[in-house]
Amino acid sequence: MSLNKILEIAMNKNRVPRFLFMVIGAFLLALNYNLFFVRYNIVTGGTSGLAIVFQEWLGWNPDIFIYVASILLLGVSFIFLGKQKTKGAIIGSILYPFFITFTKPLSDLLAKYFVFEDFITIIVLTSILYGFANGLIYKMGYNTGGSDIIMKIISKYGHMSEGKANFISSIMILAFGAVVLGVPDIIYAVIVIYISSIIVDRMLIGISKSKLFIIESEKLDEIEEVIMNNLKLGVTILNAKGGYSKKKKEVLLCAVPTSDYYLFKEIVLAVDSNAFVIINDCYDLENGTIRTQSFSLGDFF
Repeated sequence: MSLNKILEIAMNKNRVPRFLFMVIGAFLLALNYNLFFVRYNIVTGGTSGLAIVFQEWLGWNPDIFIYVASILLLGVSFIFLGKQKTKGAIIGSILYPFFITFTKPLSDLLAKYFVFEDFITIIVLTSILYGFANGLIYKMGYNTGGSDIIMKIISKYGHMSEGKANFISSIMILAFGAVVLGVPDIIYAVIVIYISSIIVDRMLIGISKSKLFIIESEKLDEIEEVIMNNLKLGVTILNAKGGYSKKKKEVLLCAVPTSDYYLFKEIVLAVDSNAFVIINDCYDLENGTIRTQSFSLGDFF
């Protein structure tokens, strides 16, 4: 069975509820953007952050900037990343800008209820909402395009992990924002990024940065081939013996980035629906590395 077929089976599972949760996440992300980010000049990176910087610098409309940037980045992605990886960003690149326009009247209505003398309270609130919304989107296997496209291009042509590429692109945008908006505003933005990243990692997709999979299956060779050749993850083969049957068998041990947890699990079950899978939190990994480049549906179709 080809990887595309396996992924089609895996991603068709719970497709409707996953999409609905993604829509909710995009809605909350856009509402948070209008309610807090634009109102208080909080630059967190990506096209949204650049929109705030250019609004302050040149007076450009943030909505129009995000629409234009999203469309242009889809074209850039098609040229530099190819058709398959661009597909995964299309939905988010359209839905998120739409919700930014859609939620603007609602944010204006709610703004009077979110007035605090202590600016730290605002930072905490927007961090929680930003982290929750992003975590919801990522957990469902989607993204909102924009900064994700920039990050993937830097990763591909800079020959580095997506984690490092994301860090570099964010630093560049924050540095630009510091020049235009001033250092204090960017310090607040860094706090938002830090708190929201903790929420995404800990509250939504697990308390650890990786998951440890132990897999027992009658189709172990097929699962191993998909993991190593297509997902580019390392595996360890362990010799085991059934406690009741006393039969000797082999099991696979694989450390997987938490952000890839859902898709990895569904891929294994798509290869063998009767596979016995044990999943644990993995808090530390010595003398080895876990791939930081996440795989998503758009990477394969």
